[in-house]
Amino acid sequence: MREIIFDTETTGLDPRTGDRMVEIGCIEMVNRVATGRSYHEYFNPDRDMPAEAEKVHGLSATFLSDKPRFRDKVESLLEFIGDSPLVAHNAQFDFGFLNFELEQCGLGEIGTDRMIDTLVLARRRHPGAKHSLDALCSRYGVDRSHRTLHGALLDAELLAQVYVELTGGRQIGLQLAVDNTSSESSAPTLFVPKTGEYRAPRPHTASAAEIARHKAFLESLQTPLWNS
Repeated sequence: MREIIFDTETTGLDPRTGDRMVEIGCIEMVNRVATGRSYHEYFNPDRDMPAEAEKVHGLSATFLSDKPRFRDKVESLLEFIGDSPLVAHNAQFDFGFLNFELEQCGLGEIGTDRMIDTLVLARRRHPGAKHSLDALCSRYGVDRSHRTLHGALLDAELLAQVYVELTGGRQIGLQLAVDNTSSESSAPTLFVPKTGEYRAPRPHTASAAEIARHKAFLESLQTPLWNS
């Protein structure tokens, strides 16, 4: 299943009072695994940048002044999104700005039936706990040390990892490693993460006794299909 994890940065809290989207970042996931494909754009909001908002994401009006307008990039954005479910943290906020910008372009909004809100998922799974993206990264051991300011693509990348954990997690870290402690063999062995222990590979070749039992079993079958 294809899903798009996304985040936006804006000039404020409410597009209906003049605030605009200034950045969007999207991460493609298939079966809860990031594919490496992403979409990222800055937008010129054609207005000033409030100091409070700039403190959050660091995007100044000067920096955004030569960036494209949303309408100039809307086709490529919609092509990337496709008809996939859209995952966001506090998704009502991001959907509100995205749909407002689409409306300004004369395009239909994206239905909330495609919305997956990780804030709602976090509140259900961890009632009474802190549910900010930073708090969830700390809870699940997601490295956010490089996050000094909010950024749409960076936050989408972090959220993608958090989303996997919120929806059950996946077994990661298992890998084949070479046991260099033995000079007699360099065959790969299974590395067990976090413990540092090595387990020798199990033999998968049938023994002579097993082969004999299998042969006897086959001979006992009445009119097997492979003899038809």
